[in-house]
Amino acid sequence: MEHRLLIECQRNDRNAQRKVYEIMAGKLYSVCKRYLKNDEDIEEVLADTFYKIFTKMSQLQNPEIFEAWARKIAVNECLQKLRSTKALHISLEENHVGISDSTLENVSYEKDILSLLNFLPEGCRAIFNLFAIEGYPHKEIAVMLSISEGTSKSQLNFARKKLQELLINQNI
Repeated sequence: MEHRLLIECQRNDRNAQRKVYEIMAGKLYSVCKRYLKNDEDIEEVLADTFYKIFTKMSQLQNPEIFEAWARKIAVNECLQKLRSTKALHISLEENHVGISDSTLENVSYEKDILSLLNFLPEGCRAIFNLFAIEGYPHKEIAVMLSISEGTSKSQLNFARKKLQELLINQNI
């Protein structure tokens, strides 16, 4: 991201904000899609994410980390949405994962793995995303989700087993 563009955003330049939105919207939409299933929720969280980005832009000290900073805001907004809808309830009892043969037909390989995340319970999916994709350690995940480290580890293990099962069943 161009340093000058970010400075203009900090000055509330609407054209600069529009350009940042155009550059980042697809990337942040993909982040939100990994956590949320409902398109309306994704759009709402994306709007909240950009609102936070533009209102807190003055707090960004190092423009070189802008994308990581924006991504973290998106992740936090997704987790907040899950908490508010009580969808983040983490339970080992949530081991029902259904998938039909037609669900993944004609889906490119790159999207296959990410599409399988939709078949995980919300809590497992959030933990898998935070650990395997975002790179957070279990200790931080536990704090973010108000759970124990052990719960984070067991849910990650559960998610991995289910994903392996789905991959084998779909011959991916």
